[in-house]
Amino acid sequence: MKIRSLLLGSAAAAGLATGAYAADPVTMTALDVCDALGKTGITISSDTDCVQISGEVKYEFNWGDYRGAQLITNTEAGAFEIIDNDGVAPAELDWGSKLEWYIKLVATADSDGGPVSATIKIKEVQQWNTQNEAYVPGKANPWGLDGPDADILPDLVLGTGGDHTFFPITDEAFVSIGDGTVIMVGKKGSVWNKGDDEPFNFLGLFNSEKVDKGVNWSATGGAIADGGHVIQVTSDLGNGLSASFGAENLQGTGAMGGTLVGVLAYAGDGITAHITGVAAGFLDGTIERWAVHAGATATFDMIKVRGALAADNSGYWNVLGSAEATFDMFKLAASAEAAMGGDFGVGGSVTATVADGVTINVGGRYYNDAGAGSDGYQVAANVAAMVTETIKLTAEVGVFGNLTLNTTTAYGSVAVDYTPGGNASLGAKGEFYANGAIKGTVTGKKSF
Repeated sequence: MKIRSLLLGSAAAAGLATGAYAADPVTMTALDVCDALGKTGITISSDTDCVQISGEVKYEFNWGDYRGAQLITNTEAGAFEIIDNDGVAPAELDWGSKLEWYIKLVATADSDGGPVSATIKIKEVQQWNTQNEAYVPGKANPWGLDGPDADILPDLVLGTGGDHTFFPITDEAFVSIGDGTVIMVGKKGSVWNKGDDEPFNFLGLFNSEKVDKGVNWSATGGAIADGGHVIQVTSDLGNGLSASFGAENLQGTGAMGGTLVGVLAYAGDGITAHITGVAAGFLDGTIERWAVHAGATATFDMIKVRGALAADNSGYWNVLGSAEATFDMFKLAASAEAAMGGDFGVGGSVTATVADGVTINVGGRYYNDAGAGSDGYQVAANVAAMVTETIKLTAEVGVFGNLTLNTTTAYGSVAVDYTPGGNASLGAKGEFYANGAIKGTVTGKKSF
């Protein structure tokens, strides 16, 4: 239904409802276009368009002696390391400061083809890192320039050695048309689905953590670029099924320019599942890389199970399985992973609610490195307590170990999180390691 027709219909209905009192003056209140479109939050409306405004500001500051690295195990996704004091004597300190913000505008109107919208998202990331009391070249920008010199560089790309945009950049700018089937063109993120792949145990798994807490394909043979300039279609097929297709990275050059993405997903009856396929380099007529990602989660009363896999044409693959059982006062979770080359890992945890607002986690994880033979483990326990309705305290103690090198490193941490409401939060955390590393972190965030 067109918005104009809806508004006129509402006015006519109001007029009929007051017909018996036609001699009396009638005050009409127009139905706001944002209400008609079901848009909430911060909005601005005209006769035809509703503009939603959202955004976020995040800040993080780190200080201590932590930019060294100590090997725990070699996973197929890369070396898993913990922070170290880097052995400089006398001790020289490290710190880092990172500011991120974005503002997003979504203008939506009704049309014969369903809702139509234009989205614009502007973001900026400022990140500066210091190691041993000296600026770290390349960590805050890809050109490796020091300090203020970086600010004179043109706004081109995010830094590959860090995450620094120098100036605000256009993160998203695209047009969307449709309802059940939606067509999107412009600049935006990918339609690929990489969900249903995180382990349930509270420490997670080693290889899984190296690929952002799940499973993923390898960057060997060239990274697969996603999003960017895109032409995408998503469609609700009914009965919980949906399908998505994207021609992405259309601004890409060279052999890897252009990425095709296809997704089939299901959500319903306590089950979520998907399979994603990608093919990179199609713009020159030759597929250079292909990869798949699949995951499924099923919930049966107090039991939840999950399985996921990812593979690509380089020969890399990794799989993950996890399950948890929730009882009245505690929860049990177990996870396992495996990767090419014979690597595997396991983990488990027990979570108990010992009092109102007080939770204890105890768990461990182990990784067997079949290649280099550098096996590692971690055991830990933490307690989290809501001391007030807005303040949460968390303390953790544990040990990391490398069985091949016969090294162990104990650690402890204390954190406080303050969430007063209004989509705002503040946090502070202190970490202390037996290898001499110390790290303090302060964070703040507000979204709207």
